[in-house]
Amino acid sequence: MDLKLLNSSVPDEEPDPEFPEVRRQRNRESYMDAVPDSGIGVRAVALLDIELRTALSSVIAVSAIPAALRDYAPSRDHAAAAFYAEMRHTGTVQSIFPAPPPVRVRAAKIGRPRWAPKVDTIEMLSFKSPYTVHHQEIRASYEAHTRNSVARAMHWRHADSPRPTIIVVHGFTGSPFWFNSNFFSLPWFYGHGCDVLLAVLPFHGKRNDRWGPYSGSGLFGGGVAYLNEAMFQSICDLRVLVDYLEDSGVEHVGITGLSLGGYLAALMADVEPRLHVAIPNSAVTHFPSLLDSWFPAGYLAKAGLRLSKHDDNTLSDAMSVHSPLTFPSLLPRDRLFIIGGLADRLAPPDQSARLWEHWGAPRIHWFPGSHILHVGRANYLREVGHFLRETGFSPG
Repeated sequence: MDLKLLNSSVPDEEPDPEFPEVRRQRNRESYMDAVPDSGIGVRAVALLDIELRTALSSVIAVSAIPAALRDYAPSRDHAAAAFYAEMRHTGTVQSIFPAPPPVRVRAAKIGRPRWAPKVDTIEMLSFKSPYTVHHQEIRASYEAHTRNSVARAMHWRHADSPRPTIIVVHGFTGSPFWFNSNFFSLPWFYGHGCDVLLAVLPFHGKRNDRWGPYSGSGLFGGGVAYLNEAMFQSICDLRVLVDYLEDSGVEHVGITGLSLGGYLAALMADVEPRLHVAIPNSAVTHFPSLLDSWFPAGYLAKAGLRLSKHDDNTLSDAMSVHSPLTFPSLLPRDRLFIIGGLADRLAPPDQSARLWEHWGAPRIHWFPGSHILHVGRANYLREVGHFLRETGFSPG
């Protein structure tokens, strides 16, 4: 199994537009060239991901059904999908992701939790999210989730701050700080001279509804409209944190994230030019292509949308309005680094390979693990360390 960094170029040939099926096939062949062959061990590890994907998908489906039965309105859902599909075709990065206004960020110093490494200073950050909902029809409903309106983050700082700072974006349901500290090996980043900022996404942790069944459940309280607005709000809030770090004197800001967090880390590279580096890890990059594999949640979502008389193109466009594959990266290719798992079945390898192709074949590292078992993490951390030094982000 070849786990070397892949730096091959993507073919420039443009398929004949009269034959869309040929174009799709050639595109698939080009991005799948970025995925090394996987062996029996990788396929065995993948079984764990398949079980987790089914369980997680079932939880999502079960928690979304009551809201769907209570609030389901085919005409409203059809209008929402059409709204976002139109935004996908006519909007720009600036109109879809407008720069946030100045916001006051509160920083409260806290004692070091037992699970945290030896850190000079830990602060809890909070601010009123300045995000304004795009789709007027759901604005009142979305903004009624008042706990979600307060954005939160944890900031690890060195005594001689400001230092180069890594913003860490957690995955779906994975908001606990202790979990992210361990999963992302954040003491390693801190030990390499970086400050670390752990952001909390909309509807996660204390931002979720008080009686939400699990962290992140609010993402699915209003169909594709809630999911889309939460993605827009995530980018808005992350840009507020970039503002805060810049105002604090931080010269280099980077971002990394896992799964849904990887999606947003990749999207930030398309939206926020002040980032120095972006490192999406096991990232989802295109929601529509995941629906078929996420059973039963994906099946129920597609069935519900078809009952609303959606065609597949409208649905795909509506869910792609915030995809990192929709916009070009604002960062040069040598400051982008993709990490993907060969056995990943929650965010399969083709999701990272699509991003690799879209970004013009930047640095990429494949590890032989899954979404939850990052076998060979030490190897990709070593590569990340080289990357941060080579880009001038951190001396290491």
